[in-house]
Amino acid sequence: MSDHDQPELPTPADRFTSTAVVPEDAGTEGAAPEPPRLRFADPEVRTFVQLLVNVLLVSVINYTVWFAITFYVYLETGSVFATGIISGIFLLSTVLTGIWFGSLVDHHRKKVVMQVSAAVSLTAYVASFALYLTTPASEWQDPASPRLWLFVVLLMVGVIAGNIRNIALPTVVTALFDETRRDRANGLVGTVMGISFLVTSVISGLLVGSSGMLWVLILAVGILAVAIVHLQLVRVPEVLSHAADEGKGKKVDLRGTIQVVRVIPGMVALIGFAAVNNLLGGVFMALMDAYGLSMMSVQAWGLVWGGLSALMIVGGLMIARTGLGSNPVRTILVVNLILWGVTVVFPLRDSVIWLVAGLAAYMVAMPYVEASEQTVLQKVVPYERQGRVFGFAQSVEQAASPLTAFLISPLTQFFFIPFMSDGAGARWIGSWFGTGQERGIALVFVITAVLGLVLTTYALSSKYYRLLSKRYQEG
Repeated sequence: MSDHDQPELPTPADRFTSTAVVPEDAGTEGAAPEPPRLRFADPEVRTFVQLLVNVLLVSVINYTVWFAITFYVYLETGSVFATGIISGIFLLSTVLTGIWFGSLVDHHRKKVVMQVSAAVSLTAYVASFALYLTTPASEWQDPASPRLWLFVVLLMVGVIAGNIRNIALPTVVTALFDETRRDRANGLVGTVMGISFLVTSVISGLLVGSSGMLWVLILAVGILAVAIVHLQLVRVPEVLSHAADEGKGKKVDLRGTIQVVRVIPGMVALIGFAAVNNLLGGVFMALMDAYGLSMMSVQAWGLVWGGLSALMIVGGLMIARTGLGSNPVRTILVVNLILWGVTVVFPLRDSVIWLVAGLAAYMVAMPYVEASEQTVLQKVVPYERQGRVFGFAQSVEQAASPLTAFLISPLTQFFFIPFMSDGAGARWIGSWFGTGQERGIALVFVITAVLGLVLTTYALSSKYYRLLSKRYQEG
């Protein structure tokens, strides 16, 4: 896209450059400038914190529903295949809606789309609650029950509607902060996500273990109603009071979005890398709960995720304090190398300690990957296109994951688990690797992690990495 195609509005960075922190000695010759920080006294920071609190409320309940329905279906049916199908439904829905959601974010005011997102979720949860109360308990134990899968789909509609907020939030960061402070704001977003996981994993395991889905649904309806009222009371600044692509026509414009992505050197490769990375990551999304629940009770598994999620908060706060360095593109790849290396190791032993240690490293590092990708896109993509580009990236990056989720569950159930239970794998490596259902899942994890290491090593040495790094650093 050429310069003359851009709107003549000032950029978000121009609107708020004057609010950046400038150290008193910045004009002193030879003095190193102090990294800019986020100050609560700044009006845009106060607005951002209020929006983060609202996003936190909705994220907590959406993730609670997501964890809870996965736990509940596995405990009721005992089927790894069923939990994999749930993951596949979630991921496929994310792929199909991402670009459309991004268009909604660009063409409407941010507060409006966030309110609509919460209203759709609330409606879906109310319908799910009614279905739950009117369905015999025996229906939930049959993995082929139409009522069970209608229940799952209704809940997934509520969860997927929350993705509109996930697309809107990084565009809000672009609008409110100049580029010197966006990485720190993105770190706070990661902190909120960590808090969401912390609260979610604890309460979902406890609630499902004690009352099935009853209290999960009661909380979902109540918290969504509170979030809608709270957001209505939040006053947003002028920069958020109009659509980013105002006056351009309310169309998805997939062709124009692809053109924007293609003209940024290395951007197609970055999105492609993330897509293949998520293809491999879909394995863990489909199988991790079954793996953890094979070692401990649902209450214990929920508490473990609660403790681990606190480490995600630590990672987000570290970013908010120190930033991501001068080249977030490199940060994405280096952190992925660490994550895949850890993932090769922790499944090698049938041990809760090894599992928790591996997941702990993962939770500290994950915010760095997410914040780095957001920071890169916020700088190199025109603001009026960011919703669609974020949505496009989400769709493409997740496109392969549904295939993984749908295929890996039956493959694990009918090949790898028998292979490591009484098959050739048990005879070949069972003496040191272990045997049984959980070791079949563990073998899938190890193979996947090795492929992830190969992919990331190649990406770090490619010309596309160098091109995108140069584009980011040159602005």
